[in-house]
Amino acid sequence: MSDSCDILIAGGGIAGLTAAAAFGQAGFQVTCVDPAPPVTASEAPGADRRTTAFLQPARALLDRIGLWDRLAPHASPLDIMRIVDAGGDDPTPRIVRDFEATELSDQPFGWNLPNWLLRRELSAHLQELPSVTFRPGERAQRLFTRETGAKVTLGNGDVVSARLVIAADGRNSTMRSAAGIGVKTYRYGQKALAFAVTHPEPHRNISTEVHRTGGPFTLVPLPDLDGRPSSAVVWMERGPRAQALMAMDVPEFEAEMTERSAGVLGPLTLASDRSIWPIIAQIADRLTGERLALMAEAAHVVPPIGAQGLNMSLTDLGCLLDLAIAAPDDLGGRKMLDAYNRARTGDVRARVQGINLLNHASMAAPSVLRDARAAGIAGLYAAPPVRRMLMQMGLGLRRTG
Repeated sequence: MSDSCDILIAGGGIAGLTAAAAFGQAGFQVTCVDPAPPVTASEAPGADRRTTAFLQPARALLDRIGLWDRLAPHASPLDIMRIVDAGGDDPTPRIVRDFEATELSDQPFGWNLPNWLLRRELSAHLQELPSVTFRPGERAQRLFTRETGAKVTLGNGDVVSARLVIAADGRNSTMRSAAGIGVKTYRYGQKALAFAVTHPEPHRNISTEVHRTGGPFTLVPLPDLDGRPSSAVVWMERGPRAQALMAMDVPEFEAEMTERSAGVLGPLTLASDRSIWPIIAQIADRLTGERLALMAEAAHVVPPIGAQGLNMSLTDLGCLLDLAIAAPDDLGGRKMLDAYNRARTGDVRARVQGINLLNHASMAAPSVLRDARAAGIAGLYAAPPVRRMLMQMGLGLRRTG
């Protein structure tokens, strides 16, 4: 069977579904395909129990494309980003620094939502858009392009013709490989555990990164669970240590995670299953091919530090959307794709390299390096102009003075 559309989106993760909503709302005919149906319940097998923090620019995009009102009732605001260094001789806080959103605006830094819930709400939203066809269970398998258009062969043999193909099909992107675009990969020997916890102390809408060794231990606010304050946790450790943590029984794991959290919210109680995945950084050699644009993890992968991953992806999307709306007749053309590659390459490379350096600093094991990290945190925080500049850079905002 053959079909045609303006835009074929390969990948039905959060980035791909958001892209389908954005271009569909803008009036383009969109087909989005993904090998598996989205898991939309928290306790279902395969549910993504991680969370995503949408920073201010991402929220503005979601508002623009008609998604934010649907997501807002489920979102937990992030008013303060707290950095805790617990890298001394014992695992207790020795430096605590708060970066407050009120220094920049009257809005929170961002809003946190569970990934499984995002998939539920995004999938439901796409059903309300007549210009979007979502085909879960179908993989974009082969890509054939000419200057005038592209054809994508799906796993079932169907062929979809499109003016533009957007590869949002992950770090092992089939579409990127089909276009012959290589990647540079950084490996750390780390894995990350993701899970939810409850705790006796309220989080007060504070996202907390605790640094010791192995990688950050990050607590991100969630709505209360069964009447108790709750947070999502991403715990990065060297691979063998992460595997050992994954294998622990619940009481032993709870003791370990409470110690690793430096007790900032009191004793932690596990409130979900644990998931684990490898940590890498990766960047594509270029962000475009003929009739093809890479976005999200097909274009760049970063460790989960500073809520950068999906927010970079939505910056990709906003750029593509602006270019498509400005010149719809050139959708997928060389001029549009060259402009996208120019607009995004510098920022992507800078953020991948910056987060790469931050992750190495967070992994530091020797005490002299941990002491240097603590001194760096204190020094950067001490100067208000530098502090505000760092916050603006983290949000992806341009400096205003």
